[in-house]
Amino acid sequence: MSSHILIIRLSAFGDVAMTVPAISVLRDNHPRVKITILTTEFFSTLYNQIPNINFLFFKPKHKSIYGLFRLSRQINQIKPDHIIDLHDVLRTKILRIFLAFKFNRILVIDKGRKEKKSLINGSIFRRLKPMHQRYADIFSLKKMSINLQLFNIYSKINIDNKIHEFDLNKRLIGIAPFAGHNCKEYSLANILKLIELIGPSYQILIFGAPGAEEKKIKKISQEKTYIYTISSNYSLSEQMAVISNLDVMISMDSANGHVASLFGVNVITIWGATHPFTGYSPFNQPHKNSIIPDSKRFPKVPVTVYGSKCPKDYENAINSIRPEIIFKRVKEIL
Repeated sequence: MSSHILIIRLSAFGDVAMTVPAISVLRDNHPRVKITILTTEFFSTLYNQIPNINFLFFKPKHKSIYGLFRLSRQINQIKPDHIIDLHDVLRTKILRIFLAFKFNRILVIDKGRKEKKSLINGSIFRRLKPMHQRYADIFSLKKMSINLQLFNIYSKINIDNKIHEFDLNKRLIGIAPFAGHNCKEYSLANILKLIELIGPSYQILIFGAPGAEEKKIKKISQEKTYIYTISSNYSLSEQMAVISNLDVMISMDSANGHVASLFGVNVITIWGATHPFTGYSPFNQPHKNSIIPDSKRFPKVPVTVYGSKCPKDYENAINSIRPEIIFKRVKEIL
């Protein structure tokens, strides 16, 4: 089959990373298909180990109604045969309206919103279909069946000992303590306790964004020679290279865990008001790597899918998880 597919996923960081396994298998199974991904230039780096991928970049100028109209004109110019919307938000809905004049049918991801709502309101409590699988399933509508078990994990990237201060001869543990919402973020005090438990036998790499997060990292790493900052002085491709060399990534319900899973790194995920049953666990990780709050104290978890609109009495649920529980899982893996 030879055709041109445009795949739309504008954001967010972790969600874009979760599309990688499906698109990678699509590329392997259908080498003659031209694949163009509409995303930001920053997020395009996440696909850097998939060959022959084309990009159309979503830019700030496209955020307005007129900008989306102009973007639709750009899409018409590259002449895709099929369009698949893996995002399905207001912007992509508007974009689809503009594109409908030329494209009869645009396939749209089923995010399972009704199921997730039932999970949040307590009507059901079961593991929902993973988002990775939802991304894969939509391609079957174009008779392009995708088996995610065929995903070839990203290759480990060689990094130079001379460039980095940390010692590559020691085991590396990554900690990504930050998240977009407070109820998904482990407290600084608990992170410090976890670091004390891990101790200097390992090199600990703390991941965070420049600015406020970086300041917190510096506070964490004070007077500890075995802690290193992976932040503003690293590009996304450089961070991915470092992540590929980790033995374990300890992450909140956030993007770093999803990136690490692409390299087959062991990912321990710490959950708060959200829950792995919503389908957002890192790819191909065992269920016991998802550590959730005390269910007796917080029986209604999950109370939010993404961490937004979190009830006040559940904002601190994540901190009912003792650092010793996380450390125990680290020891089991290492």
